[in-house]
Amino acid sequence: MGALHHGHGSLIQRAAQQGPALVSVFVNPRQFGPSEDFDHYPRTLDADCEMAEDWGAAALWAPSLETVYPPGLQIPAHVAPATLQQHLCGAGRPGHFDGVATVVARLLDLVRPQQIWLGEKDWQQLVILRRLVQGLDLPVRVCSVATSREKDGLARSSRNQYLSPLQRVQASALPSILRSASSDAPLASIRRGLIEAGLEVEYVERVDPLTLHPCGAEKAISLLAAAVRCGTTRLIDHVFLMNRQPLVAIDGPAGAGKSTVTRAFAERLGLVYLDTGAMYRSVTWWVQNNGADPADASAVEPLLRNFDLQLQSQARAGQVVLVNGVDVSEAIRSPEVTAAVSAVAAHRSVRRELTAQQKLMGAKGGLVAEGRDIGTAVFPDADLKVFLTATVGERARRRALDLSQRGFPVPEQAELEAQIAERDHLDSTRAEAPLVQAPDAVELVTDGMDIEAVIEALVAEFRSRIAEEAWPTPAG
Repeated sequence: MGALHHGHGSLIQRAAQQGPALVSVFVNPRQFGPSEDFDHYPRTLDADCEMAEDWGAAALWAPSLETVYPPGLQIPAHVAPATLQQHLCGAGRPGHFDGVATVVARLLDLVRPQQIWLGEKDWQQLVILRRLVQGLDLPVRVCSVATSREKDGLARSSRNQYLSPLQRVQASALPSILRSASSDAPLASIRRGLIEAGLEVEYVERVDPLTLHPCGAEKAISLLAAAVRCGTTRLIDHVFLMNRQPLVAIDGPAGAGKSTVTRAFAERLGLVYLDTGAMYRSVTWWVQNNGADPADASAVEPLLRNFDLQLQSQARAGQVVLVNGVDVSEAIRSPEVTAAVSAVAAHRSVRRELTAQQKLMGAKGGLVAEGRDIGTAVFPDADLKVFLTATVGERARRRALDLSQRGFPVPEQAELEAQIAERDHLDSTRAEAPLVQAPDAVELVTDGMDIEAVIEALVAEFRSRIAEEAWPTPAG
């Protein structure tokens, strides 16, 4: 809405790295309430143009009211989901987010961009606009940038210029008190601290970052948000409370490409990659190497006592899998192991042993795990659960390509499809932790998507739950 500052600058600079960046400046009357500051909202268009150019914008568009809302033209009003407006700013500003949704839908219709870049400072607005783009099925990628802050932690805002020098000092208590709050801090004590700092509190709430519904310390990662008035100036801010680092569970049937995209997704976001499929393949290799029948539980269980598994991640070399010191990274991908892994994975002794190891690895979070029961049996409290799948025909095609690249014989397409369908049946009907989509998992069907598109979809789901400010994307 203009009065650009360095927070807007970080948005423009990030967008300009992706291609020509258009900056829109429009003070939208539909998102101001009757008693809010529309008439006095700062308007500094000449300075905005200069700063936008300095920050790398290709153009700045400042449409008139008549351009956005032409007289006589019925502009569709977009109502933000009621469930996303029941708390935080939505509760005290009726109609505000409907106005935001309407003007952004209008902007996207007029401009037709490939990407829209938004700041994380107003997290509720960001959640609502993501839902808007999704609901309208627009071919637009929503990108977010971490909250930009002053040296004392105050979130940059066009309204900060209203603050007197004394109020500016008082306002800095807002981020300071939020940052110092522990995961189990009572909201009443946070409110009391803000009041003692001379701030008039509108709300202090702890909510689920995705649903924006109230939650407590049982939620591993939550949003602590507050709105206050410092004098007549309204300020908002938030922090993410984290009992542990982010945890992502990616499940799905065989051949859906989980390992490839999960490894790349983990690297993109600085998460540890846990290849649970490799763990089950390693046990299968060990069973076969010892001449035991993979289907015989009584023969498999004793072999676990002398089974030592190590997973080692190496830069640009992928993951190295060691069984009792032997590198089996390639051997576990053979057709013989593939054909027997479902039988071995179905044994209760195997699943209990490996599940215990996986839970130990994930206790501190900071990892992404893929398999067939990660979101249901291993990490039911994962912050993001994805069910990654593809049609049987597509998975057979990918399997043929993988076998060819690894130098193994490639069966006919029909045979591969039959093998994959049979493995799906075995995995989904086994008694111990069957393959099933978790109720709260996001289904992602990858037919027709290349690897980068799948990774971008996973990143978007991650960022809808965990802010850039809370878990920064690694540089480079």
